[in-house]
Amino acid sequence: MDIEKEIEIIKERNQRVEGDKAWETSWARRIFIALGTYLIAALWLILINDTSPWLKAFVPSGGYILSTLSLPFVKKWWLEKYL
Repeated sequence: MDIEKEIEIIKERNQRVEGDKAWETSWARRIFIALGTYLIAALWLILINDTSPWLKAFVPSGGYILSTLSLPFVKKWWLEKYL
């Protein structure tokens, strides 16, 4: 394989990796997961005949959003401690 072809393959791989990383840290992903969590929790609460299912479903989705906000701080602490 010639060098130019290998460089092109590496560039394409790097672009895919950067896209995956951007998606993992994006607000679009966080919101999509939070909405999905909200809907599943609400449906479950409705199925078990709980009171105020639409309000109570905010608990798990809100917890998810809060956990994603705190993770950068935890990651920074962990990297400083272990690397």
